[in-house]
Amino acid sequence: MSDNLRSLSITLVAEPKQVKNFTLTQWRIAELTLGDQGPIVLNLQLSMTERAAYRFNLTSTTPRLFVRAGFTGETPKPDAITASQDVAAGWMDGEQQVLEAPMPMAIQVWIESYLARHGEAPMEMRKKKRKGAGRAKETPTKEQPQ
Repeated sequence: MSDNLRSLSITLVAEPKQVKNFTLTQWRIAELTLGDQGPIVLNLQLSMTERAAYRFNLTSTTPRLFVRAGFTGETPKPDAITASQDVAAGWMDGEQQVLEAPMPMAIQVWIESYLARHGEAPMEMRKKKRKGAGRAKETPTKEQPQ
């Protein structure tokens, strides 16, 4: 198996939710396991550009995995999974529904190993500007002879 790719099986369950006089169907991930034996199989692929987001997720109280499941308000059709909250936020900005589940310990260890092999994401440092850069400068004006 590839250094940056793991297959995960997902089982979804619909739960009716009463809101005032309406009944809504709320979907959640009932089971998330390693391997390709479940009803829905997605590949979790790690990306070098998301290393800082993976570290942020791993250091949270409860690391999560995020599943893109089609457009909001529709029956979920999972088609992608990520460990990056930044990627998940981008999906939500695009009006996609995102389901989340606790990250299995085996995936946490795998991501830690990935970060150890490829290094942590470099910290983005602001470059120092040269003195006076970006500021309006007063330019002396010469009076024109009349």
